[in-house]
Amino acid sequence: MDPVALAFYAAICALLSLFAPQLGGRMTRLAVGAGVGVVAAALLPILRTALLGG
Repeated sequence: MDPVALAFYAAICALLSLFAPQLGGRMTRLAVGAGVGVVAAALLPILRTALLGG
């Protein structure tokens, strides 16, 4: 995994962890985590192109 992707996913997970206890039970947290992961994976190429030019 390249450093940009690693830093991006680390930041996303850190932000999600701030809200994790308030999200409810295990299945809710799992679903929210999966959703956030999908959104993060979809946004990374767009953000990388916008910020780093490719």
